Amino acid sequence: MTLDIIRLLVDTGFLILIWAVQLVIYPSFKFYTSKNLMIWHKEYTFRVTFIVLPLMFSQLVLSVYQFWHLQNWYTISSMAIVTMLWLLTFLIFVPLHQSIDKAKPVNNVCQKLVSKNWMRTVLWSALFIISVINVISN
Repeated sequence: MTLDIIRLLVDTGFLILIWAVQLVIYPSFKFYTSKNLMIWHKEYTFRVTFIVLPLMFSQLVLSVYQFWHLQNWYTISSMAIVTMLWLLTFLIFVPLHQSIDKAKPVNNVCQKLVSKNWMRTVLWSALFIISVINVISN
């Protein structure tokens, strides 16, 4: 199995995950009471971490490795998108999730998760598309 195929598998995993988060998981948060959301959210974030962390670190390591060894349209755009995704995740989404866990949600936190997550949904979808193009062209 080539590195490009492994990368495509990781990007496919994220494509599936981000669309499930965008269309099912985040929208479902609005159906919880504040107390129940806080209880469920702690469990949700604990569980989803076992899926998200390996994918994020795999994607980062593979992107850096590919970029380090070859700079072309794919590795440059891929590295830029992965960097944007990490920044969005840790600057916007981690604080939003922490506000739920601390029982101090910002106004309309559930709606903000859904609306702001479109940025990550588009970026992870684009990353998947360029990975497919890269595999096909190689």
